[in-house]
Amino acid sequence: MACIAYNPTGALNSLNKRFSKPFIVNRPSSVFFNGAKKWNFLQCPGVTRESYGFSSSRSFFAGELKSFSENSEKSDFVGVRSSKGDDGFSEDRLVVLVIGGGGREHALCYALQRSPSCDTVFCAPGNVGISSSGNATCLSDLDISDSSAVISFCRTWGVGLVVVGPEAPLVAGLANDLVKAGIPTFGPSAEAAALEGSKDFMKKLCYKYGIPTAKYQTFTDPSAAKQYIQEQRVPIVIKADGLAAGKGVVVAMTLDEAYEAVDSMLVKGVFGSAGCRVIVEEFLEGDEASFFALVDGETAIPLESAQDHKRVGDGDKGPNTGGMGAYSPAPIVTEEIKSLVMRSIILPTVKGMSEEGCKFVGVLFAGLMIEKKTGLPKLIEYNVRFGDPECQVLMVRLESDLAQVLLAACRGELSNVSLEWSPGSAMVVVMASKGYPGKYMKGTVIRNLEEAEQVSPSIKIFHAGTSTDSNGNIIAVGGRVLGVTAIGKDIEEAWDRAYQAVEQIEWPEGFFRRDIGWRALPHKQLASNL
Repeated sequence: MACIAYNPTGALNSLNKRFSKPFIVNRPSSVFFNGAKKWNFLQCPGVTRESYGFSSSRSFFAGELKSFSENSEKSDFVGVRSSKGDDGFSEDRLVVLVIGGGGREHALCYALQRSPSCDTVFCAPGNVGISSSGNATCLSDLDISDSSAVISFCRTWGVGLVVVGPEAPLVAGLANDLVKAGIPTFGPSAEAAALEGSKDFMKKLCYKYGIPTAKYQTFTDPSAAKQYIQEQRVPIVIKADGLAAGKGVVVAMTLDEAYEAVDSMLVKGVFGSAGCRVIVEEFLEGDEASFFALVDGETAIPLESAQDHKRVGDGDKGPNTGGMGAYSPAPIVTEEIKSLVMRSIILPTVKGMSEEGCKFVGVLFAGLMIEKKTGLPKLIEYNVRFGDPECQVLMVRLESDLAQVLLAACRGELSNVSLEWSPGSAMVVVMASKGYPGKYMKGTVIRNLEEAEQVSPSIKIFHAGTSTDSNGNIIAVGGRVLGVTAIGKDIEEAWDRAYQAVEQIEWPEGFFRRDIGWRALPHKQLASNL
């Protein structure tokens, strides 16, 4: 099956039409297969194409698609539908499958549903928030670790684009198998995903291609690691080489903390095979920032800037987490810094990966440190997927057709693409289960989510670790559970709206940071708000 052509003229025309009003959801239409089969979706009364603000109305797809045929006859399929738009121009209508089930995937489904060229959005496995909001049809029974099952589903349902959210399926080679089957897939191969799957691989690439990063050494022997730490002195950073669900980094302020981190990884094996090799890295002082770029193997285009908060407590205290909140844009990432990051970090990485024989297609998420002593960016680490919770603030600000943009990346056509963003700012406040990032209770009931979203049309709550109990209540089943997201004309308004919504949510067993965005907020206002 050939990849689907990207039509920049049609896409731009659709965008012009779409953004005469704030947001547009999918229109009723059909998915066509080879032969006479046809499914008509979104046939329920009252479903409209246009919606103001963040629509929480449910569509035909609200709820989970509990079963499907994995053994249906394999045949060529059409993952795109062409039709005449209201303006007379041809529109390509894509069926999209999102892989994953967290807050990041909820945000991607939300943005894809708003894409003018997107006909239908599936999400596997998805979560209760994605399904209840109608942002996608969730596929709880689709085993995303089984490439053949995913390929079968794509062929059966006419999927024209797969977007892989989490890193684990990428490292496992899901994108390799989908591309080999002729299914356009946004996400790197297993070989290219080593940029995140192995910090040692990433560091070696940086040194080979002159990409600025912190000084480091890699160890498998705990005694040698401790000797190096003693020579370098603290503070120092110890990282598990492999994937550790965002928890494999320790910023040690004392020698005892550093030695304990080494022992936990290399001796006790707390991260399993991911921690059988550790990177001991120079501590960089400065401001962290998240930098995202879409890559098609040769070309890279930057996304808007964002900044997250890794520490669990106010004032950046406590252990690291997967992220307790984020905002966009990040004032520290100036246009000058953005240009420098593209020139010195992103583009050399893309070129280096190509020269190493593993072209990168997907999103490069560079964790940066803007050094205090120089004001220049250094690469801390790479992720090969959208950050969580940064994805949430980026997706609510994106005004381009996400489906067409990602498809262009799959086809190596990003040089034809420019991105449009809403003015103003966005902020997400993560609500987590008490005890996170350590042990936490599961099954606690969360109430008043609808009331929270009604605080303002600019509020959208993305679900990460939620489910429902036997009484239909929303319950927490994860560490990071909700991402309460707001947009505003500036960071102050986004801050006010996000925290107003958070205060509406009844969840005694949950907690959140009260200082998200403090780096960008005027100190006087932040103090008065806390």
